[in-house]
Amino acid sequence: MFPIRDHNPSQTRPIITVALIVINLLVFVSYRSLSGDPAALAGFYQTWALVPAHVSAGSDWYTLITSMFLHAGFMHLGGNLLFLWIFGDNLEDKLGHAGFLAFYLVCGVAAGLSQMAASPASLVPTIGASGAIAGVMGGYLLLFPKARIDVLFIFIVFFKIFPIPAWAMLGVWFVLQIVNGIGTDISGGGVAFWAHVGGFVAGFVLVLPVWLRLGGTRFWRQSAGRPPHPATTYRYGQSNIPKVTRKR
Repeated sequence: MFPIRDHNPSQTRPIITVALIVINLLVFVSYRSLSGDPAALAGFYQTWALVPAHVSAGSDWYTLITSMFLHAGFMHLGGNLLFLWIFGDNLEDKLGHAGFLAFYLVCGVAAGLSQMAASPASLVPTIGASGAIAGVMGGYLLLFPKARIDVLFIFIVFFKIFPIPAWAMLGVWFVLQIVNGIGTDISGGGVAFWAHVGGFVAGFVLVLPVWLRLGGTRFWRQSAGRPPHPATTYRYGQSNIPKVTRKR
């Protein structure tokens, strides 16, 4: 079960959101040829990925930025960019282009520092835009808690799209990051759950002054907790893919 779109296209061109998507794609393509050489790829990650032990020792601070533009594979990249596309445009509307770019980078750095705090001596390289994108999700949750998000549910050959409010989807996602972070030994690698948590919290906190300037709860009442412009409507129903029945 994962989100595929929201109902609220942006009022302005989301040039920073699109630019970030393009940059992530280009960076991934630039080192994709190293995937066939594990030693070369490991060396590349040691140089450009966030290695908590190195930064904790006072070196390689630049990797707090460079690491958020690196991805381990197509699924990692595609999932992150999908989330950025869904949630980034409306937040860029409210923060402005320059403000949104600064916000994104600060959330990414906060996510990296959170992962470092969870395991400061780790030598495992940390990569991915998900910490910065988690910040976008945190800011989106504060500004647009009742925006409608379409979630695709897949069970074997059954496909169904459900529209649910953003607070439900993002709230469950955030809780799962905490639960998984507590239950995972991050010293051996895997998903950087604490980067997700730190980025999400940073995004929520950074957008708080914007929310207050817009009127706080009054802004929610005026906009019904959604982006303040007409929503796009979609037709829902079961997938056209036929169900497979058991033969007796």
